[in-house]
Amino acid sequence: MNVWVMTLKKIRTVELFAGVGGFRLGLEAASDKFDFIWANQWEPYKKEQYAFDCYTAHFGKSNNHVCEDIAKVRDDVPEHELLVAGFPCQDYSIMKKNSLGIEGSKGALWWQLDHIVRNKRPSYILLENVDRIIRSPAKQKGRDFSIILRCLYESGYAVEWRVINAADYGQAQRRRRTFIFAYRNDTELFKRLAENVCKRGLKSMHEYVVSDAILAKAFLVQGHDRIYTDQWIDEMIYPEVCDISNDLKVEFYNSGVMMNGRIYSVDVIPKKEPFVPIKNILETGTIDEKYFLKDEDMAKWIYSKGAKLEKRRRRDGSTYYFTEGAVKFPEPMDMPSRTILTSESKVGRTSHVVTDLQTGRLRTLTPKECERLNGFPDDWTNTGMPENMRYFCMGNALIISIVKRIGFIIAKISSFN
Repeated sequence: MNVWVMTLKKIRTVELFAGVGGFRLGLEAASDKFDFIWANQWEPYKKEQYAFDCYTAHFGKSNNHVCEDIAKVRDDVPEHELLVAGFPCQDYSIMKKNSLGIEGSKGALWWQLDHIVRNKRPSYILLENVDRIIRSPAKQKGRDFSIILRCLYESGYAVEWRVINAADYGQAQRRRRTFIFAYRNDTELFKRLAENVCKRGLKSMHEYVVSDAILAKAFLVQGHDRIYTDQWIDEMIYPEVCDISNDLKVEFYNSGVMMNGRIYSVDVIPKKEPFVPIKNILETGTIDEKYFLKDEDMAKWIYSKGAKLEKRRRRDGSTYYFTEGAVKFPEPMDMPSRTILTSESKVGRTSHVVTDLQTGRLRTLTPKECERLNGFPDDWTNTGMPENMRYFCMGNALIISIVKRIGFIIAKISSFN
């Protein structure tokens, strides 16, 4: 595929569900062509808006930095070329029991995004969510992602996606996230792909996914599995979106493309780069005593991290056996970390316990170390929020370097028209 020359000096960019600014940091690090003209961040049911306060502490207070329910301000979004959003993932997350996917209170925010896309029709859209979104919900695998793809198809977009494990591409955290990149039907990117698909069909879609796509250029692959999905979601098969919601069940793999209602998806094998071990991001100075494990909590730590085979009772009185494997305790210092979550540092199975570099004692990660795992500058969230909120914000955040790599390719080879 040819390389196209940028014809627009500035790419007007809108950031939704902005959190503490991960998308903005990554894209601005990639190119000065990204001009953030409007941003929205609002945490429902919260009196204090700590993430928004952090965003404005770094990027300034402005009428274009909005802390309101997106449903109330969606029509205020200005015209723009690029829309970015790490739309809320709680209803898709594997860490949330009985998640409802796109029907849940958080997942339903997709429809606010859909409204903005249909009305503003940006040239390009870059979205991020948990890896599980392509399999959600468990009882109708692939339904939610199919609905998202169908909405973008109806709005006149082609879509590519890729599930990225950041540690495969040189990072210090095994954080798996789905990145979705869409381009409008009057862009050169769309036209070139559409022409190739028209001429060569599924073969061209496969070549695009493994080598020519924006995400494939940012994150190289060394191969792919032989099993793939070839699925139509257009109106000829499913007259309405509700028909997809009621009937469709499809297997999505870690990479794929949708063009004119046809989906091709396959598992690609990343061309791995050397990861950063967790020991390399740990603070080297004196660590506050509050982060070290307390003797009275040690039994709870050991239990939560250990393997389990327990007979438990349901509400109706029936019994079942609960099983789960052990988690390394403490963390291997020569490996990348597991995914940091919003509950990081609390006594529990998912929190990281590391060996302090200075004392050899066991402790939890500091907020600064969590920022480093996501590629944020030290103390980025040290803007007046409580410490538990610093962990919460990093558990929700992007890895900056991953966004930077995508932004670099967008700025380099995309033609905005």
